[in-house]
Amino acid sequence: MDKVANRTEQLDRRLGPTLLSLYGIGVMVGAGIYVLVGTVAENAGVLSPLAFLAAGAIAAPTALTYAELSVRIPESAGEAAYVRAAFRSSVLSTGTGLAIVVVGDTSAAAVLRGGVGYLTDLVDTSPVGLTVVLAVALTALAAWGVVESLSAAAAFTIVEILGLLLVVRAGLLAPPSADWTAGVPGEVAVGGFGMAMVLAFFAFVGFEDLVNMAEEVKRPSRTLPIAILTSLVVASLLYGVVSIAAVRSVEISALAGSDRPLALVYEQAGGNGSLLAAIAGVAALNGVLAQMVMAARVLFGLGRRERWLAGFHRTHERFGTPAVATVVVGAVVMVGAATVDVAALAELTSTFLLAVFCGMNITLIVIKRRGDAPGGFTVPSWVPWIGLGGSAAALSVALWP
Repeated sequence: MDKVANRTEQLDRRLGPTLLSLYGIGVMVGAGIYVLVGTVAENAGVLSPLAFLAAGAIAAPTALTYAELSVRIPESAGEAAYVRAAFRSSVLSTGTGLAIVVVGDTSAAAVLRGGVGYLTDLVDTSPVGLTVVLAVALTALAAWGVVESLSAAAAFTIVEILGLLLVVRAGLLAPPSADWTAGVPGEVAVGGFGMAMVLAFFAFVGFEDLVNMAEEVKRPSRTLPIAILTSLVVASLLYGVVSIAAVRSVEISALAGSDRPLALVYEQAGGNGSLLAAIAGVAALNGVLAQMVMAARVLFGLGRRERWLAGFHRTHERFGTPAVATVVVGAVVMVGAATVDVAALAELTSTFLLAVFCGMNITLIVIKRRGDAPGGFTVPSWVPWIGLGGSAAALSVALWP
């Protein structure tokens, strides 16, 4: 890593495994289940739980790839740094980093748009106006400080997990829906499952965020692998049980047509949908905050090596955060959330992310073939090949006309 003399070009190492794991869990859970369960159900019907679990299985080898790469090269703009190390190409490196910024921005915009759908049930206001207010507030929080913003994200995470447990209880206690008792139509199994899986893959946006926090992590060689794998396992389990509860208790058409699908599930058992809407709003804010923090760190890291992005490689003298990058990311998220449909944003995010995952697995394959010792966490050589195959297969489905 390049040495820098200017204090405003350095990030402070303040994050441990607990806070980082909660950050990862929060961004995955906030990004996926509260916002996308209806869209996934529309495509896969009662097979939605399998779509989420299949997406998690595809993501798992790539998560292991990320864990080893993060130990080898613990930098902000991690993916860009990995590509540079493997291929010695600044063009490929910068392009990869900017793709990650696009993933973060579109993901945050999608989750903010979905969260506003829940919150407008509670607040009689314009969705666009609420989107602007929330985007500005979250941008300010992200610029305030990394421990402060991730501590808020950890609190949000605990609230959203409690909300999901309420949904699971309600969905399992409610009478089974007609769709659930009818079983699996053949045309859904053949036609809709693949697209549902690609959309569900959006739910696993998160573990790749963690590597971009590497310059603010204590003992990254230990902390990053723990946080990455913990986040993926916990999120996968939550997605599985929550989606079962949802498709078991609510008709597929109702889930697909609602902008507050989990509130519908909670209401099936006589619960207060407004309470669940409030919790879902908190979950959405968590996902947006986490993605803003990540995307700003990527721009910060890119600014270290690219002169035309050098303005982003600065931290605020008081707060120690990449404030300029954070403000730019916040503005893009606000515009995207106010103007673009959730499903379109989620599909775009998944496509970009799958392409990046293919690239990261290829990167680790190249680095491993050189025989360089990782100096910490390592995975067998076949893991990135499995990750590449799964990501490429899912990407082909996403790109199929």
